[in-house]
Amino acid sequence: MATGQLFSKTTQALFYNYKQLPIQRMLDFDFLCGRETPSVAGIINPGSDGFQKLFFGQEEIAIPVHPTIEAACNAHPTADVFINFASFRSAAASSMSALKQPTIRVVAIIAEGVPESDAKQLISYARANNKVIIGPATVGGIQAGAFKIGDTAGTIDNIIQCKLYRPGSVGFVSKSGGMSNELYNTIARVTDGIYEGIAIGGDVFPGSTLSDHILRFNNIPQVKMMVVLGELGGKDEYSLVEALKQGKVQKPVVAWVSGTCARLFKSEVQFGHAGAKSGGELESAQAKNQALREAGAIVPTSYEALESAIKETFDKLAEEGKISPVTEITPPPIPEDLKTAIKSGKVRAPTHIISTISDDRGEEPCYAGVPMSTIIEQGYGVGDVISLLWFKRSLPRYCTQFIEICIMLCADHGPCVSGAHNSIVTARAGKDLVSSLVSGLLTIGPRFGGAIDDAARYFKDAYDRGLTPYEFVEGMKKKGIRVPGIGHRIKSRDNRDKRVQLLQKYAHTHFPSVKYMEYAVQVETYTLSKANNLVLNVDGAIGSLFLDLLSGSGMFTKQEIDEIVEIGYLNGLFVLARSIGLIGHTFDQKRLKQPLYRHPWEDVLYTK
Repeated sequence: MATGQLFSKTTQALFYNYKQLPIQRMLDFDFLCGRETPSVAGIINPGSDGFQKLFFGQEEIAIPVHPTIEAACNAHPTADVFINFASFRSAAASSMSALKQPTIRVVAIIAEGVPESDAKQLISYARANNKVIIGPATVGGIQAGAFKIGDTAGTIDNIIQCKLYRPGSVGFVSKSGGMSNELYNTIARVTDGIYEGIAIGGDVFPGSTLSDHILRFNNIPQVKMMVVLGELGGKDEYSLVEALKQGKVQKPVVAWVSGTCARLFKSEVQFGHAGAKSGGELESAQAKNQALREAGAIVPTSYEALESAIKETFDKLAEEGKISPVTEITPPPIPEDLKTAIKSGKVRAPTHIISTISDDRGEEPCYAGVPMSTIIEQGYGVGDVISLLWFKRSLPRYCTQFIEICIMLCADHGPCVSGAHNSIVTARAGKDLVSSLVSGLLTIGPRFGGAIDDAARYFKDAYDRGLTPYEFVEGMKKKGIRVPGIGHRIKSRDNRDKRVQLLQKYAHTHFPSVKYMEYAVQVETYTLSKANNLVLNVDGAIGSLFLDLLSGSGMFTKQEIDEIVEIGYLNGLFVLARSIGLIGHTFDQKRLKQPLYRHPWEDVLYTK
């Protein structure tokens, strides 16, 4: 494992199983250290996605949440540390999944009680693939002034007290997370502080050993001395003894193995950690301390004398000129949360809405980062504005012009269709514009104007799966589902919808690819063999062509295209367009001063 430094000031992590407090502590540490970017790139919460709002100093930020480890690694390829807060039941499976990701280099497993057989498998895989495991049963680790894992080093007050906001010269490794905090404080009192600290965890089979990290520290130029805190039980310390005997460690090592009090008990004692149980004289704290002392480590006579041993070793290095004085800095104050502070300038309150499409805080509003003046001065059209606000990017002109054509062609379809009829009836009842508009919009759905998304969804699925028109149509028939985008009450083979023809002509002229539209036409050819009115309607034309726009423009990933169709963007296009006509019908009725509408008796079938 040797190599060198694990973390740096640019290291970013993926956090598995969302826990607000340890993530916020990581971000507060980032701010304290003057990091430019948060150390948590993304959060993995199985089955969930979206964002979690947290603080980065005074600023509130939105950290992406991903449903799977694979999705998070793909979205954040530079995040190479995986912090696993899963329970002991699922920690092994999720850790193995993370280890198998090419972007992950270090996995920290916080949970205690991970089955030993699972831990062995994780260790074997990590060593075979040159990856590092910290834990299980660990609090994590810290690179002073750069990066920390979860709750390592505790509160901000403790971190400041231990001077962990800037690097020192001491490399520290321990089995115990709780004792790590104690030693960070001790080391800060008598030296220039920690450079890197690791708690390997107290389980019987740790993912990385004390000697693994000491050998690593030996390769880090900034580390001038090492401190080791072991404990009774197991034989991990003896690998360090061998490394010292073989001359693999050239820097001073101050070591102490806790648990000397075990001899005071008449029977074998199990201390707090699973691995803290002596299995014989060789695993006793006294035997380990003696072996370390004989191998060349500086081992005090008691834990109480450990601080003096650390101080003497550091002072000697300083006298020899091997340690340069550290320039002290004043860390920035961490803003207090609203619950604990009200004073001006120290309060931060969470926002209630996340917006990524527009910003009105500057001198002028911006749509997806484009100032309003730019939109006007460069002659942007409605299609361009839609591309910014809906798709968060500037689409090519042929795309935005297609959007505008769709809006124009779908703006109205006469007074007899259900949406217009509803708006007309509502307007004649004396209702206001918004009420009349909404009454018409509420009719939009699977049977009226809302088939664009379904048409796109089904055409895409069938084409992507390589189904023939026959397989697609007959498969839908067996499911009892009408093919969305096919069929019209008036139009037929001999009376084609002019709107469909105009859209197809435009696409053939301007689109780089029309594979989905061509597939829709093949489906139409098959459905026309069944009935004369099963033509490709405007919903099917827009749905298939929008797929061609999204895929052919090269500006959307497959995942983004699927999301656009799933959310309902394409029906949104119809809603936007038809609103123009519904507003027009409302104004028309009011201008004509039409009375309350009553449906004629003769148009109703009264029956029992």
